[in-house]
Amino acid sequence: MPIAVTPVAAHEIDTTSASLARAFLDDPMMLYLSGNDELAETDLVPLFRAFQTIQLAHEMTFATEDRGAVAVWAPPGEWRIPFTKVIRHSTVFIKLFGTRFFGNLQVLTDLEKRHPEEPHYYLEFIGTDPVHQGKGYGTALIEPMAARADAEGVGMYLESSKESNVPFYARFGFEVTSTMQHRRNGPEQWLMWRKPR
Repeated sequence: MPIAVTPVAAHEIDTTSASLARAFLDDPMMLYLSGNDELAETDLVPLFRAFQTIQLAHEMTFATEDRGAVAVWAPPGEWRIPFTKVIRHSTVFIKLFGTRFFGNLQVLTDLEKRHPEEPHYYLEFIGTDPVHQGKGYGTALIEPMAARADAEGVGMYLESSKESNVPFYARFGFEVTSTMQHRRNGPEQWLMWRKPR
C-alpha cells in the first residue's frame, strides 16, 4: 500500500516534534551544537517545535499519516531564516544550547555561506521515529518533492550530518558537492545537491 503523506497542521506540531526529536537523538550536529554526549527527547522537542512554527507559513512541512516521520522543506528563495525569527525563539535555543548559542550562530553562518544561491527546495530536516525506520517513510517524504522540483525545473539541497545517510539520498539523485568540517573540532557534514530531471 502507498504511504500517505500530508501537510502538518499547527495543532499537530507537538506530535511531529516528538517524532523528529526521537529521530535526532544521536545526530552528530545536534550533539555538537548542544555540547552534550547524549540528548533526551525532551531536550529536542522545543527546538523542533520552534523550527516547524517558523516554517509552517510555507506549508511545506509534511509527515506520514501516522506522524511517525516528518520532513521540513523550504521553498525556493525562502531557505534563510530571518534573524528576527531566530530572536523570537531565542529562549528555546538558549535553553538547549546555553552559552554555546552565540557560537552556534557562527556555525550556522558558516553553513549559510556554503548554501547554493540557485533556486532550489531545501530539506531542512527529515527524520523518522526509530520505531518506524525501515518502512519506507523517508522515501515517501522525498519522492513527491523530487517530482515537484523536476516539474518546476529547480534543484534540491540538503546537508547530511551522517555519512551513512549519503547513499540513501543518492538514490533520489542527490550528489555530494563538498564536505564541511565545522569549527571548534566539530563534526563533518556532506553537502548534497540534486539537479532537476
